[in-house]
Amino acid sequence: MRWVQEHKERSLNGATQREIEAENRRLKKENKRLRMERKILKKAAAFFAKESN
Repeated sequence: MRWVQEHKERSLNGATQREIEAENRRLKKENKRLRMERKILKKAAAFFAKESN
């Protein structure tokens, strides 16, 4: 029975393993995007610091 399997998969916070894995994938994707944005902003800051001198 499917509900029995899902009940067994429930973690302490009530999320199934599939939901946890989906959230993990989403967070990894967001983390990658944020790292890229930070890298771009660092380069921009260095560029404008050079220009102001």
